[in-house]
Amino acid sequence: MASSSVSATSLVFAPSLTLSSKSAHQASSRFGAVSVGWSRRSFPSLRSSRFRIYAAQAETVDKVCEIVRKQLALPPESELTPETTFTALGADSLDTVEIVMGLEEEFGISVEEQSSENITCIKEAADLIEKLLQNKPPSS
Repeated sequence: MASSSVSATSLVFAPSLTLSSKSAHQASSRFGAVSVGWSRRSFPSLRSSRFRIYAAQAETVDKVCEIVRKQLALPPESELTPETTFTALGADSLDTVEIVMGLEEEFGISVEEQSSENITCIKEAADLIEKLLQNKPPSS
């Protein structure tokens, strides 16, 4: 008689934070049941001020492309998309620092070192610029 195992995955929202994992059959199951909860009595609101999505405007993406072309001495006809990575264009870490400096100068922003380390493509740079511009206090 062939043996079979049954496993299940579930997500349960409970009033307190609980994380547990139990397998239905230890020997052959790769999945388990997981229970996750929040300290509130309801599902967390996505309207929270800590949850924002910054989508870069086309103008910002175009400016980032111009700066990348200039910093890396790329021909004007070179095709750049939001998903184009700096490494795919032959940029090293120094080139990336120079790109970030060009972005700071062009947009009048200041990019923290920790944030600049996370910029690997044009879209990430444009998204970060949009975020910094929205959080920038109005100039007097």
